[in-house]
Amino acid sequence: MKYIDQTVVRKMMGKRTMKNRFFQTLFFVSTIFALVVLAILLYRIFTQGISYVTPEFFQNFASRRASASGIKAALVGSIWVMGVVIPISLLLGVGTAIYLEEYAKKNKLTNFIQANISNLAGVPSIVFGLLGLTVFVRGMDLGRSILAGGLTMSLLILPVIVVAAQEAIRSVPKELREASYGMGATKWQTIYRIVLPAAIPGILTGSILAFSRAIGETAPLLVAGAFVFVNYLPENLLSSYTVMPIQIYNWASRPQAEFQNVAAAGIIVLFIFLIVMNSVAVLIRNKFQKRY
Repeated sequence: MKYIDQTVVRKMMGKRTMKNRFFQTLFFVSTIFALVVLAILLYRIFTQGISYVTPEFFQNFASRRASASGIKAALVGSIWVMGVVIPISLLLGVGTAIYLEEYAKKNKLTNFIQANISNLAGVPSIVFGLLGLTVFVRGMDLGRSILAGGLTMSLLILPVIVVAAQEAIRSVPKELREASYGMGATKWQTIYRIVLPAAIPGILTGSILAFSRAIGETAPLLVAGAFVFVNYLPENLLSSYTVMPIQIYNWASRPQAEFQNVAAAGIIVLFIFLIVMNSVAVLIRNKFQKRY
């Protein structure tokens, strides 16, 4: 047996320890830096805008005067758009994932589809806006409507939901499927009663990130026909609309200093809306996590 010099071993271990400490410190400093920047940003937004978040702010429409401006139309418009985006993107995304994982044969065609779905997740959002303008606004003659905007945003987040749903379905233990088949269940009964409930926590985790992106996007909706200034509420899916990110951008671009405070108030409302929406998804996810 060849003799190993203990000095060399100690030097190697020392280098590894130093390298480990270096990267540990680097990651810790990076995390602290990100948290400090986030804290400064939140502090500035809340100190600027919290005094403007009043009952009148939720009851008023946009105005040329900062003191009379409100977020009513944009808030309702965002709710309408997300009411289209959430069911459509979930149904199409989860359905696509189920087909690719449970039914589609593993061949070159499915590999090509899978690669393109993964690549679509990194496409700039403005491209989806142009696609929505071509297909929904002009091709399907939906005009500058909530339905056209919702379908456009569904396309934007669909690849993320598909990939997340696929990973969640793959993570379901094979033993659960085999036990279901052993009890005489069909393939669809196994998917519906065993696989999907067990995969819901993972599906919702990816969906939360996707919905958070959708509610904060501006460029696709501007291209697809959302208005910058709206002083009325939408009546149906074919009504014109605006959303909170567009309204906030409009206020922030104004030269008057008071509009910057109004924009900060809009950001606070958007932040709260996002937290509420994500909290509901997290509660559903935790319920199924405890069950399985």
